[in-house]
Amino acid sequence: MTAGSGAPVSVLRAALWNRCPRCGKGRLYEGFLKVAEVCSSCGLRLGAHDVGDGPVAFIVLIVGGLVVALALWTEATFSPPMWVHAVLWPPLIIVLSLYLLRFLKSLLIALQFKHRAEDYDVAE
Repeated sequence: MTAGSGAPVSVLRAALWNRCPRCGKGRLYEGFLKVAEVCSSCGLRLGAHDVGDGPVAFIVLIVGGLVVALALWTEATFSPPMWVHAVLWPPLIIVLSLYLLRFLKSLLIALQFKHRAEDYDVAE
């Protein structure tokens, strides 16, 4: 397939469904966070383009800010004992971080493809 075939795929849709940023059909991941080497649908080389630690920086800011705000609100409103904070916030941090990590990694890969599509080749 050629790079320009078909209608352009929405960056947000590709990120939400973890799909190839060019065709929107092939899976982006082989495992939980391992990017597939090649799109199974259009042959786009995905494995050579990684976003590094970019998603983690966003997660620290988003989850950290949200949990700190919720913890301060909970403390000011209910004044629970410290063990409630120790039980309440770590599971929320873990769940939000794991959910957002996959989504943000997909989003950054899709944005990278959209703005630098000529750097991606089709596997032979």
